[in-house]
Amino acid sequence: MAQPVTIKDIARELGVSPSTVSRALKDHPDISPATKQQVRELVDRLKYKPNAIALSLRSQKSNTISVIVPQIIHHFFSSVISGIEDVAQGHGYNVMIFQSNEQYDREVAITQAIESNRAEGVLVSISKTTKHYGHFRELTEKDFPLVFFDRVCEELETDKVIVDDFNGAMHAVEYLLSTGCRRIAHLAAPQHLLIGYHRQRGYISALEKNGIEVDDDLIVKCDTIGEAAEVIPKLMSLSTPPDAIFAVNDMTAAGTIIALKKLKYRVPEDVSVIGFTDGLVSTVTDPPLTTVSQHGFEIGKKAAEMLLDRIMHPDTGKKPYTEVIKTELIVRGTTKQPVKSR
Repeated sequence: MAQPVTIKDIARELGVSPSTVSRALKDHPDISPATKQQVRELVDRLKYKPNAIALSLRSQKSNTISVIVPQIIHHFFSSVISGIEDVAQGHGYNVMIFQSNEQYDREVAITQAIESNRAEGVLVSISKTTKHYGHFRELTEKDFPLVFFDRVCEELETDKVIVDDFNGAMHAVEYLLSTGCRRIAHLAAPQHLLIGYHRQRGYISALEKNGIEVDDDLIVKCDTIGEAAEVIPKLMSLSTPPDAIFAVNDMTAAGTIIALKKLKYRVPEDVSVIGFTDGLVSTVTDPPLTTVSQHGFEIGKKAAEMLLDRIMHPDTGKKPYTEVIKTELIVRGTTKQPVKSR
């Protein structure tokens, strides 16, 4: 394999010093126009590319940011990453992506590796098993730029980008109520995750606001397709089964539809279903899924903008702040039409 062309190779070819070539490439005023032209022509002919690692070592800048997500497979996180890369590349930054696979220990190891690999900042959505935040606290104590998004840590004073989970959930449940549903179950995420907590609070608030008593039997920890396959038969075997199900995410909602069909229930005629994400899965379920859109691309763009602002302007003294992204209810085929008032 051919060795890459270096500045020394170009200098040797032209009979000048490497420093002359380097300054010519930087358009230094001490270098004559003729020499600059010779250097440019040889660079083009030899297809010289600067060594990014060497440049970063000299400048003490890696022009790299890192992203930690629970699982890349989810459409939501893929959308967020697209938004992050859109902003980062526009500012000349590369993006390194890591997934914790919902494992706390792996998240800790990734965090330590990121710091040692000279990333200039990190964007994080925490794993569902993370309940201790010492690994992130260590970064903040060293003034390492850190922005949380979606699944955030309230214990640390950092910039955050969150979804308006409470109102998104409340509007989803209120829509179900408007269609005549009254026994609405909630498939919930772990409550130590703020997204799980706020979506459950939004669900409860919608019921209480409309004078419907909250039934604890209808609130079940269930946030995967596999868990939906186990939970739905139990819910539907209650003496008074639910007539609607609000799932904490689209994948769980998709699993709910499959499980209901196996039990011979019709969606939405017998049981309505609403998800939360508006990922690709919501358009391929049968019928297509009514869901709450989180605007993942916008979350990624905002999180990247906040992080790069901290990296590029480290001494502004600006206090950490939280950006809240509004949600939108997308009505499709798994819910009935609102009941017309007389």
